[in-house]
Amino acid sequence: MASVRWGILGASNFALNRMGPAIHAAHGAELVAVASSSAEKVAGFQAYAPAARHLASYEALLADPAVDVVYIPLPNHLHVEWTLKALAAGKHVLTEKPVAMQAEAIDALIAARDKTGLVAAEAYMIVHHPQWQRAREWVAAGEIGTLRHVDAQFSFYQDDKGNIRNRHETGGGSLRDIGVYTFGSARFVTGAEPVDLSSRVVRENDVEIWAQVAATMAGPQGRYTYNSMTTMRAFNRQVVTFQGTKGMIRLEGGPFNAGVHDMAEIELHQGMNRVLVERFPTVNQYQLQVEAFCASVRSGAPFAWSLENAKGTQAMIDWAYRVAEEVRL
Repeated sequence: MASVRWGILGASNFALNRMGPAIHAAHGAELVAVASSSAEKVAGFQAYAPAARHLASYEALLADPAVDVVYIPLPNHLHVEWTLKALAAGKHVLTEKPVAMQAEAIDALIAARDKTGLVAAEAYMIVHHPQWQRAREWVAAGEIGTLRHVDAQFSFYQDDKGNIRNRHETGGGSLRDIGVYTFGSARFVTGAEPVDLSSRVVRENDVEIWAQVAATMAGPQGRYTYNSMTTMRAFNRQVVTFQGTKGMIRLEGGPFNAGVHDMAEIELHQGMNRVLVERFPTVNQYQLQVEAFCASVRSGAPFAWSLENAKGTQAMIDWAYRVAEEVRL
């Protein structure tokens, strides 16, 4: 079967170093074009994908008949606009998270997806990783008994005021950048949604750079308490725990940036000091995401993270911002 042909809208560092190589390595995918005003930046992609053509504008990529799928790694505030344009141009679209700045904006994407019959999704790669699929299986199977509490922490240090994460006008903020992981991972594993929520945030130059969120979640496993801490001003840390009445699941090291921050590893703690550890040293979640998207394009196979899933996480982020108490550290 012919490869699904991908084009990248913009030559961001993340696209160059993560998604570009994943598209190139994925079975059944081919990176055929990168749109950028800079030929020098595109040359970085061509170093590992020589067949990738340089297109000088985003419009040229959307008009290119040789492109089946458009991957959009643009700054957050441009995601909805260019996703809609790509769908209107007849392209399938995979857009970086967060796919929108507010939950209600995703309704237009859902409508355009349904009208065109094309595949459109948020690039939420962790749900394609076997460690997160295992966590969901264990919780559903009752391996930790009744779920009582979920705790998620994600931090890194980035204080460059020119970086899009630290700029209000480009949709910066820790909740938009990494809260999608602390929120979305709990929702994916448990199927629960918040029924009450409170938050405290620290801002610099009108950008939230630290957030602590507490919630009560309700879903198939009943109710449980939830806590999230995200910040762009602390040393790297990624850890998530699911604590039940008879055991605990712990993901630490690389639960979100598996293979980049650290090796992916999941632990199942049960009675009598029993600990089952599974490690995934060679899994590339970005490549798995590309292959899953290609399968959806080819055959309509279900994609693990729909626009509706993305809307649920964005609604939780919106709620956290809406009720946030500003504090000083």
